[in-house]
Amino acid sequence: MTPWRRVGAWVSGLRVRLVLAFALLGVTTTVAVASGSYFQARNVILQQAQDAAVMSLTDQLTKLYPIAQLPPTQDDLELLAQRLSDRESFAVVVYRDMRAQGGSEFTDPLTPELRQKVRDGRIAWQRVALAGQPALLIGTQLALDRPDGTSRPSGVEVYSVRSLVPEQQSIDQLATRAWLTGGLSLVLAVLLALLSARGVLRPVRDLSRAARRLGEGDLSTRLTIRGADELADVARTFNDTAGTLERQVGELRRLESDARRFVADVSHELRTPLAAMTAVTDVLDEEAEHLPGDAGRAARLVSQETQNLTQLVNDLIEISRFDSGTARLALDDVDVAAAVTATLRIRGWLDRVRTELPPGVVARLDPRRLDVIVANLVGNAFRHGAEPVSVRLGADPDWVTVEVADRGPGLDPEVLPHVFDRLYKADTARTRSEGSGLGLAISWENARLHRHGERRGSLVAGNGTHGGAVFTLRLPRETADTGGAR
Repeated sequence: MTPWRRVGAWVSGLRVRLVLAFALLGVTTTVAVASGSYFQARNVILQQAQDAAVMSLTDQLTKLYPIAQLPPTQDDLELLAQRLSDRESFAVVVYRDMRAQGGSEFTDPLTPELRQKVRDGRIAWQRVALAGQPALLIGTQLALDRPDGTSRPSGVEVYSVRSLVPEQQSIDQLATRAWLTGGLSLVLAVLLALLSARGVLRPVRDLSRAARRLGEGDLSTRLTIRGADELADVARTFNDTAGTLERQVGELRRLESDARRFVADVSHELRTPLAAMTAVTDVLDEEAEHLPGDAGRAARLVSQETQNLTQLVNDLIEISRFDSGTARLALDDVDVAAAVTATLRIRGWLDRVRTELPPGVVARLDPRRLDVIVANLVGNAFRHGAEPVSVRLGADPDWVTVEVADRGPGLDPEVLPHVFDRLYKADTARTRSEGSGLGLAISWENARLHRHGERRGSLVAGNGTHGGAVFTLRLPRETADTGGAR
């Protein structure tokens, strides 16, 4: 697996997803609760400060200066501004073009919107920023007393400018606490996610390891059942399935072992009568030409079927050696081109086969098993394919390749996966069928018996680009005798 795929698998893993889900839930909840609490507390603080400032200004105006006559003088405005200013606020008094301000260096803190509301005879307030600091502006008109005891607006506008820095500090503290609460909640959510992921993933990891061991053939694998939740039900189901599989596989192995032992025993028992029958058929072969009509044909038929039966028994014995792990290699340094040529010559095929056998290709392998493989492949091409049949030899520093091809109808795609199955007859894909169906299986086993380290021989079937079947044998040039290792 590449590093990027490994990182992608980790990111998409269940642990990361659980942590992210818990973290997202914690952050969302914290943001919602902290934001709601923050804004609500902020509004309450500002509203309380605003109400207190309005009441304070109203009380001061009531106690200090009810205006008795108009127009006021500049001195009246100055005095009024000084009386309404203190440590926490300063006042601005305006009458038409006259203006007085007490206790501050700010030149014009008033806004047109606020002044318009005050001129309309209302008590108005507005939050503004003065020199980067929050402040509250409150404005109203002074009332003019009438002789009948009533009052009317005098046109004298009084504004109080109060700093909101203490309230802003309180709000900032609330924000800091909200952030701290959010951070702590996130940490807590991640810790809870890790704990939950550990509790959930431990049974999942145990199940994964157990499934891997079961897939590798350890049928005794079982899980420890903890608790009574859904994961415990999964573990219980796995154990039941593994137990059933172990019993069934054990029974199948026993039946397979009995069948192999039966085939091996029968094959060995048949060798003795077959030896006697072969001796008789040798005599019949010599006398067959002198026997009249049906007797001669019967003698030749018996001889041929005896040879077929002998070949079948020999093939079954060879298969039993592979199954029991007793098949061994007799290794030698072999000139592959010379060995393939000898195989074709012994069987009388040299003139019928097109060969491309470059000399000097030497490999360490079992010459008898190479002979069996090549003979089976070429014979299969003659029986089930069509001439011309070709044999090509190739080599590189690590491998030797022998390719056998014909110009017949080729192999049906549905047949290709079963070509090397035992007792699989070629007539499911060919027009004619001969033999026991063990030749290609034996050739495949002989190829795989050649190995060197991680390199292992192989035999592959396919179809050529111009038609016909193509069998490709690949053997390592240096073969180590590993006995009957499969």
